[in-house]
Amino acid sequence: MPPSPPRAADVLAARLFDAGCRYAFGMPGGEVLTLVDALERAGIRFILCKHENAAAFMAEGAWHRTGAPGILVATVGPGALNGVNAVANAQQDRVPLIVLAGCVDADEAQTYTHQVLDQTQVFRPITKATFTLNTGAAHVIADKAVAIATEGRPGPVHIDVPITVAVTPVTPEIPAHRAVAAPVVPAPAQLDEMRAHLARAERPILIVGVDALTQGFDPRRADIAAALRQFAEMFNVPVITTYKAKGLLAEDHPLALGGAGLSPKADAVLLPLVQRADLIIGLGYDPIEMRTGWRDFFFPGIQTMIDITAEPNHHYMHQATMNVVADCGATLVAMSAGVTPRATWADGEIETARAELAVAFPADEDWGPAAIIDTCRAELPRDTLATADSGAHRILLSQMWECYEPRGLMQSSALCTMGCAIPLAMGAQVVEPERTVVSFSGDAGFLMVAGELSTAAELGLKTIFVVFVDASLALIELKQRQRQLSNAGVDFARHDFAAMGRAFGGAGHSVTSRSELQEALAAAQSSDTFSVIACVIDRGAYDGRI
Repeated sequence: MPPSPPRAADVLAARLFDAGCRYAFGMPGGEVLTLVDALERAGIRFILCKHENAAAFMAEGAWHRTGAPGILVATVGPGALNGVNAVANAQQDRVPLIVLAGCVDADEAQTYTHQVLDQTQVFRPITKATFTLNTGAAHVIADKAVAIATEGRPGPVHIDVPITVAVTPVTPEIPAHRAVAAPVVPAPAQLDEMRAHLARAERPILIVGVDALTQGFDPRRADIAAALRQFAEMFNVPVITTYKAKGLLAEDHPLALGGAGLSPKADAVLLPLVQRADLIIGLGYDPIEMRTGWRDFFFPGIQTMIDITAEPNHHYMHQATMNVVADCGATLVAMSAGVTPRATWADGEIETARAELAVAFPADEDWGPAAIIDTCRAELPRDTLATADSGAHRILLSQMWECYEPRGLMQSSALCTMGCAIPLAMGAQVVEPERTVVSFSGDAGFLMVAGELSTAAELGLKTIFVVFVDASLALIELKQRQRQLSNAGVDFARHDFAAMGRAFGGAGHSVTSRSELQEALAAAQSSDTFSVIACVIDRGAYDGRI
């Protein structure tokens, strides 16, 4: 008997497998059962989560480790809409996420309205593209979705999969995939101008952003981390990163100046240095991660800025002297070709800035948020993967947690949404189960997604979940006080987070000192399950630190 022709859902799943996808995350309903079956048959493991928003962040965490697009599976109506926040995050944080949503067939929707809404209209403003799968163009839609999600500046693509379309057989002939867009360098005339700027620069500086990070997975592109290090060392160029790009240059390197754009204390050191530079190179620098202090942050006409980005500047946060849409790593290599290095930053400004940053973020307190971060960094392996939720702890963590490789600290840095750290860590841990992975959450962010601890238990993950417990929305409470407003809506009860960890099948520790935290971290690293470490700190513990 000849084999049955593939279903439309099989075509979609096979294309995603070809793109390297091996995991899909979500919450099924009857409308997506065929889709889940097709994914599993294609070799893509479907992982049941407790909420679609967390599932999308798990998919992002997996992408950070594999380079293949993340996959979110959601059923019709409320399932799909539960993922909206994380899909918007994927758009702003440049994450290639394929959103597969069940939907009622178009003819059925004319007379059946239960849970029916226009999902394409919901997702259109927060995705790069939205499709409705059909049998005649299933192959093309699948290929387009992968290409759009991954090429240029990555982002989410939504596909509605009607119930009967998913099961309908389609032609088995697979059309040839389109040629992938090749990475490019600037034209010769522009390269000559860039080289001339570099050759005469006495104080060049690099600001490296998310575009450089997202180009790092493409095997056809130059090794961006290696190209960045070689360029920085050749021309003695200090490197500032956005929070997303932390680790593209190992942060213990003498030219690394850490992350910028969120902490006023860090920016007070970094912005004056940038404004002393005579050449600013924005390497994949997308100011969507930055706060308003980085709007028009340099002096056009006095300073030269070259932007090397994945897409043209439509943000207008600043206007560079030269705007180049090109491959980041290859352009750095090409820009340096034939340029003789010269002495730069001759007055020790780089060393001074590193010293000032160390003074701005001291780690010598007996107990508090800085002590927690310092202890975790000292006790956990150098190659530990970390995630951070939004809140005061993330600002401090992003300054104090050194990254030694790209994606060593994963977070929501453009949308800055809460509830991301735990699922991001879980997604990374699924891909690399033997690696040490730690998430850092405020107590409010932890409570948003605490139910996913049951998913961690079901998957047998050994992730370490660190919680800063101060019974307050600390960053918002701080802003409230700074504006001299009365305390309202920012404080809540203290909860037993360690007990929550044990209740969901993991280990739980509550600590109030460095020594107790050291013991908890040692136990967590030898545990055969996940661990929740509740670090109890005083309210107002972040005052003066961020």
